[in-house]
Amino acid sequence: MNTMKDIVARYLDSWNQIDAGVRRANIRGLFAEQCSYTDPNATVLRHDGIDGLIGAVQKQFAGLSFVLGGSVDAHHDVARFTWHAMAPGRQEPVAIGFDVLVMDGSRIKQVVGFLDKLPG
Repeated sequence: MNTMKDIVARYLDSWNQIDAGVRRANIRGLFAEQCSYTDPNATVLRHDGIDGLIGAVQKQFAGLSFVLGGSVDAHHDVARFTWHAMAPGRQEPVAIGFDVLVMDGSRIKQVVGFLDKLPG
């Protein structure tokens, strides 16, 4: 059984995966069929929507990697955590966000994201 920390690690790995085929396979394995992602800049549905969003972010902010910014806090079927977007050669994150994952069994059915710091 996957722990929430493992699921969050796989979620962040999906944001870092630049091979589109591998990324789509990861998303299909990680997210429920009827999933959604919402943050201040985007609302997308289903696997194709999430894949398209991640691809667009990777294109706009090429070279950034997403890492866990602290601990994963979870109970029942909900997890929350902070992530940092790191640029090569920089010590400080160029972006910081806070995501809440809602699970459907072992798969993510909803992500609600908050953006605390954006790239200048």
